[in-house]
Amino acid sequence: MLRNLLPGLLLSGILIFTLTQCVPANKEILTDVNLDFKDPVYRQIYDYQDQLLTDSILPFFHDRDPSYRYAAALAFASNKDPLVIDSLIQLLDDEVQEVKVAAAYALGQIGSEKSGPALVKAFASDTLATSQKFKKITLEAIGKSASGEYLDNLSNVRSYFRSDTMLLEGQAYAIYRYALRGITSPAGTQRMVDLLTKKGYPESVRLIAANYLYRTRDIQIDTFAGEFYQVAQREVNPQILQALAIAIGKTKKPVGLEALRYIYGKSDNYQVRVNVIRAMGNYEHDEVKDLVLDALKSDNQHIAQTASQFFIDYGNARNASAYFSNIKNTENLSWQVRNNLLRAANRHVPKYYANRVANINGEIKARFEAPSDNVYEKAGLLKALSEYGWNYNYIYQKGYQSEQTIIRSASVDALAEIAMNPNFKSFFGGRALRVKKELAGYFQEAIEKGDIAMIAYAAKVLRMPSLDFKSVVDSIDYMTTAMSKLELPKEIEIKYELQKTVDYFKGVTAPANQPPRYNHPIDWDLIGGINPDAEAVIFTPKGEITLSLMLQHAPATVANFVQLARNNFYDNKNFHRVISNFVVQGGCPRGDGYGGLDYTIRSELGMAYYNDAGYVGMASAGNHTECTQWFITHTPTPHLDGNYTIFAKVKSGMEVVNQLQIGDRITDIKIQN
Repeated sequence: MLRNLLPGLLLSGILIFTLTQCVPANKEILTDVNLDFKDPVYRQIYDYQDQLLTDSILPFFHDRDPSYRYAAALAFASNKDPLVIDSLIQLLDDEVQEVKVAAAYALGQIGSEKSGPALVKAFASDTLATSQKFKKITLEAIGKSASGEYLDNLSNVRSYFRSDTMLLEGQAYAIYRYALRGITSPAGTQRMVDLLTKKGYPESVRLIAANYLYRTRDIQIDTFAGEFYQVAQREVNPQILQALAIAIGKTKKPVGLEALRYIYGKSDNYQVRVNVIRAMGNYEHDEVKDLVLDALKSDNQHIAQTASQFFIDYGNARNASAYFSNIKNTENLSWQVRNNLLRAANRHVPKYYANRVANINGEIKARFEAPSDNVYEKAGLLKALSEYGWNYNYIYQKGYQSEQTIIRSASVDALAEIAMNPNFKSFFGGRALRVKKELAGYFQEAIEKGDIAMIAYAAKVLRMPSLDFKSVVDSIDYMTTAMSKLELPKEIEIKYELQKTVDYFKGVTAPANQPPRYNHPIDWDLIGGINPDAEAVIFTPKGEITLSLMLQHAPATVANFVQLARNNFYDNKNFHRVISNFVVQGGCPRGDGYGGLDYTIRSELGMAYYNDAGYVGMASAGNHTECTQWFITHTPTPHLDGNYTIFAKVKSGMEVVNQLQIGDRITDIKIQN
């Protein structure tokens, strides 16, 4: 059955090589993998992993104890060192299945095409009926690393039974991982459509297929609109339905719009409705505006905010005044919805309607200058002002001089929005060059101020090739000076941003970001005192959220979180980022996503998946840059797999997570051990 994957690769009499080990005759061959944090050898391997000491880990590939071979192989799922590929390939023939699985997973994480042929051979050679997990992980690793030449053969396998859950998951993950690398094929898309639409496939497989159709760009799925509608009529899993809604919208077919209306009316799940509204952006504004306008009045803030964002993204000049009037005519709008409607009106109102433009911008400025302790609302108002380019001096004056960190960083972000406006030249006309030079000066000042968020926003916009700031910037000495003043590793993310910009102005290709130096040893005594079933309770004004800590999966990350919680670090920190149907994020000492402490911890990227709502992961600026910030997922987010450490899962309180909004506070976090 499995040989259909890659016909021609299996040769009769193929040899299965086993890892050569010198095992004394009087010693029992060990076959069990047991990981014990109290084991000094296991701690040593993990410390080597934490210190990125590849050469110190490699000898354990040949240890007689499979627990150590397993730990050594899995270390490179986090460290992703391509120098160990050949050694990991040898472990694909290990006599212990768990070790083979760890080696295959690590090869996928490294993501080198060099691994492809060996992974394919390992898959085809393993004919044991008990090794479905190995086959699943190997298929996924092929999708993460192999060249596109294997995609069609892999996609055309139809011999798996519907009860072969792991094999089907492996096939689906392989196609999806290929897609995340920008490699797709009609055969792969057809297979994912079949897995989603044909009856009897496992829910886990259908969820992967739905997310492929949701997130993969530039695939032709318009011909499947009718089939998607049929699935929508019988689908009861809201996680699949919300992903399906986006796929239906991508078809842009009339039957797709009919399906979206049906789903919106059928489902009382707010997450499904949020994605239906987003999907409606693929259709003519007048065909969908009534439903979206009605959604503005929803008691659910995610629905109402998504509806208001719809009018920013897909509004038009003919309806711009209506967006503004809705602020006056609709009661009990949240500040997020009101800000979005102001921004939509400011974006879409024709600029030759001078009085209307003046009224809208006057309203925004009045709200910005009104007494308020809500810095997030004021930051959003600056973004609303950025839709009218001539506000650039006002944004600079009000933002740069603010005593509020969040407002200062938001002002640079707003100026960047003005610079990135595709109609910049036509909007400013003959004064476009002068304004561009002024903006370049403001971005330089932002970098010179030394505020890390201001630096990040300015650095990103200055290096955008389409804006050509090279033509108006005389010197980049201020960038290198600012970079020399950064506190590392605390401000490593900002160093990455500035280095990319310096390299752009110098015309050189930026090398890959190097992880911070080892600076925060694992506290094994602390880990030893944490029970395997320990929990963390997050207290918020909206209720409690209980997390099950995943100590076995991410011990160093759990220890870091527990230590911070016990030291009351998270008390009164804001949730600074909330994206409906994605994540709620907190733990930033600045409150804008750019804060941290004077250390970094390593990524721990073992075999855990964001395949459900409520997983808790570490925010990062790249591998091994984690510190204090973390997020909780609203929905399955498989595109994050293998890149963001998972260290906990919501046990109870998901309804609280779904109510959180930007600016909500963490009152306290208690560890229940």
